[in-house]
Formats: sequence, structure tokens, C-alpha cells
Amino acid sequence: MLIRPARAEDQTSLWSILGPTIRAGETYALPRDMGEAAALAYWLGADRETFVAEAGGEILGTYYIRPNQAGGGAHVANCGYMTAAAATGRGVARAMCAHSLEHARARGYRAMQFNCVVSTNERAVRLWQAMGFEILARLPGAFRHPTAGEVDALVMFQAL
Repeated sequence: MLIRPARAEDQTSLWSILGPTIRAGETYALPRDMGEAAALAYWLGADRETFVAEAGGEILGTYYIRPNQAGGGAHVANCGYMTAAAATGRGVARAMCAHSLEHARARGYRAMQFNCVVSTNERAVRLWQAMGFEILARLPGAFRHPTAGEVDALVMFQAL
């Protein structure tokens, strides 16, 4: 699997991953009716580096990395990851996380923090823990899940 920086010509493939994930409303605190242009502007924003994971010329996942905060918090990275539904269980998220940790270290980040891991996203929670992240906080009812109602959001952290 190749992980490389996203390019302008990747936008159609990116939307094919972003759109269904955003519409499902189960893992990201983004408006479920967010349009393609707004979603791509968010994911490819100037404040972040965006990557894609591809195999056989097909984009299977994407992630971004950015400073978690400005100024005094800019030494802590923050990432968001999305995998195409058809690629679930193929190690795409694990490969992207490993790449992001390596990239964060190379960029001089001292830690990585995930601010809102939805507790019902159990596969992601298990994977992030397997990749060395700790749950630092549980925010009760902080995420409104479309079928489970108000569920906890987790703050996860790893020193680099």
C-alpha cells in the first residue's frame, strides 16, 4: 500500500470516501448535510497536510495531519482518518496511522492527540490503543450519534 500526499486530481476519490462517512454521521462531528465543496475544503484545508492510501491505483483511505492547537499547542499533532467502506478490515487505517505517526515525528511534533473519538466506533478505539494511544478523557454524551443517541467522545493521546 502506498501512502502519498493528496493531489487535486484525487478529489473525486476523496469525496467518494468523505461523503458516505459524513452522511452516516457516526464518527465525525461534521454536519451530515455537508456538501462536497465544503467537505473537500475542510479535508484539504491550508492548515493541514492531507494524504491518501492507495493500492492498485485505487484510493482506499485518506488522512490529514495538522497542529492540534495554534501557538503554544502547535507541537501536538491532530489527525483525522477515513477509510473507504469497501476497504474496511484491510489494514488501511493501521497503515495510515503508522504513516501519520512517522510523519508527525519527522515534522517535529512531540505528541499526537485525537480530540473526539466516538466511543461507539469500537474498531477505531481498539486500533488507536493498539497503536499506542491512551484514553485520557471520556466526555459524557459529547457526540450525538444518529442511532445510539448521545454517546461519549474520547480524547486519546500519544507522546512521540
